[in-house]
Amino acid sequence: MYDRILVPTDGSDVAEAAVEQAIDLAEKYGAEIHALYVADTDAVAYGLGTEQVDRIRQGNFSQMTELREQAEEATGHVANLAEEHGIDAVEHHAGGQPHTMIGNYADDHDIDLIVMGSHGRAGVRRALLGSVTERTLRSTHVPVLVVDYLGTDE
Repeated sequence: MYDRILVPTDGSDVAEAAVEQAIDLAEKYGAEIHALYVADTDAVAYGLGTEQVDRIRQGNFSQMTELREQAEEATGHVANLAEEHGIDAVEHHAGGQPHTMIGNYADDHDIDLIVMGSHGRAGVRRALLGSVTERTLRSTHVPVLVVDYLGTDE
């Protein structure tokens, strides 16, 4: 049923809950896990120059140590868990509008299922879905499993 599962992650507790669900499903279906970290260029554009934003859009975080470390930590965690469970994993870092990048990645890599948290690191828990999750649901034809985190509010 699922050959390739995409789990967008920002390293938050909510994303971690989604990672656990994605690993469980990948194990059950023998699927490959794709871990995607998207740096939101709209959110960072105000504090950075045009050249740095262009690098982020290209997925080139090499000169931005903190951003690179966040991306590597978030996707590396997914890859390590996948390896522990005998699951193949692909890590990818991108920059742009998160919902657009998630949808494009899903289309470009024939993703069968997207597993993502109900909201991300960027705010407190809301009654409604986080904006990235909601926009992803509205902009892709790939099935999306939305995972809520029942821990303390961020």
